[in-house]
Amino acid sequence: MAASIVYGDRWGEIIDRPDTDVIEIRWFDTTSEMTAGEFNRWLAQFAGEVERAGRTKVLVDSTRFRMPMDRMDAAWRDANIIPRYNAAGVNGFAFLMPDTMPAIGAPPIVDGPAQFPTAYFGIREAALTWLATRS
Repeated sequence: MAASIVYGDRWGEIIDRPDTDVIEIRWFDTTSEMTAGEFNRWLAQFAGEVERAGRTKVLVDSTRFRMPMDRMDAAWRDANIIPRYNAAGVNGFAFLMPDTMPAIGAPPIVDGPAQFPTAYFGIREAALTWLATRS
């Protein structure tokens, strides 16, 4: 099956890639104007798409993500989003980041209540290759 955009708005789009078992967020630079509440609603929308599609691999393309980090609520995400990913069977979470991100190349980590590893990449192909190794 071909990839398809299953949701999109001014902040980004969600792409389902059934041929690789990947579901992807592609953020837009308009996220510079995103509020904390809008971000949380977006994460909830994405979690719903992960559940609906049944994908076990997640790619978050944050190369154009611009929302300031102080608007993120990690405790809210840990309580409201991560359990949904766990229940959906996510087994790999890859972030594609600008090449200045210090975590690029670090070993994958299992963070907080997640039951899956998260890794950071500066090259899309490297992220997809790592996700392909997840079972």
